[in-house]
Amino acid sequence: MAIRLGLGLPQMRQYSIGKDVTDVARAAEKIGYDGLWVFERALFPEPATQGLYGVEGLAWPDSYREVAEPLVTLTLAASATERARLGSSVLVAPLHQPFQLAKALASLDAASGGRVLAGFGTGWSLDEYAAAGIRPFEERGRVLDELIEVCRAVWGPDPVRYEGDITKIASAVVGPKPARPIPILLAAGTERALRRLIDHADGWLPVAVGAGQLAAQRRRLQDLAAERGRTEPVRTVLRANTALSAEPYGGADRRPFQGDAGQIVEDLAAHAAVGPEEIIVDLQGSARDAEHLKDIAAEVYEKARAAGV
Repeated sequence: MAIRLGLGLPQMRQYSIGKDVTDVARAAEKIGYDGLWVFERALFPEPATQGLYGVEGLAWPDSYREVAEPLVTLTLAASATERARLGSSVLVAPLHQPFQLAKALASLDAASGGRVLAGFGTGWSLDEYAAAGIRPFEERGRVLDELIEVCRAVWGPDPVRYEGDITKIASAVVGPKPARPIPILLAAGTERALRRLIDHADGWLPVAVGAGQLAAQRRRLQDLAAERGRTEPVRTVLRANTALSAEPYGGADRRPFQGDAGQIVEDLAAHAAVGPEEIIVDLQGSARDAEHLKDIAAEVYEKARAAGV
């Protein structure tokens, strides 16, 4: 069976969100993409108080200057499609009030007929945490833990009861319920985050930086699952942030998923061999507009399937 392929939805400033999200979502489903995915970038600090990913001196890309809100984007996509799954890779979960996020995801899943995949991460931007005002950056792990617990409670049977640091539900009916249990997937790299994933999540959301590194990370995850007594498989959904060009990239310094469509497909094949269930191909940063995005999405999909991916 071929691996699932997902497509990153248009969220950046070269797109008209109201028109282009539904247009691209509808086209992607028709092309054959199995999933439609969003990411979250809440703001663009100017001047930056810290580097990209918290790395000193690393500039934020211009594409982050305007990124549409992810759940609004997914709702637009849900309205235009029938089959494709609707996922986040990732929502910076501690920027959200846990109860409200749980309720929004449940409503979207009910409305879409059970197509939501909830992908969470802790993020890295101090400015985003300050703007959101939920909890300080230093408490991000505890907030994510509570958010996962609140989601499970809200999505489960009534009456819902929960007592946490942020959320307190004495006893309540909370609906609508999801159409089915919503899978929770986590971005995780540190040992603590990997333990959280093994103990409390359904899947893992790595970013592609090379097939060899992905294989090593998966082995570590599998070893940790065995150590902690987990018997259910951990599904893997890989995000491939592409830098697509019209011509092949010929330099020795080529990064994974950099180059023309043929090179992108070569990287898809190499990463697919490691065993993820789905690869998200995010092409939006390489496209001029929605028409261009649809064209390159079709080209990459057709070449990938022709290559056996």
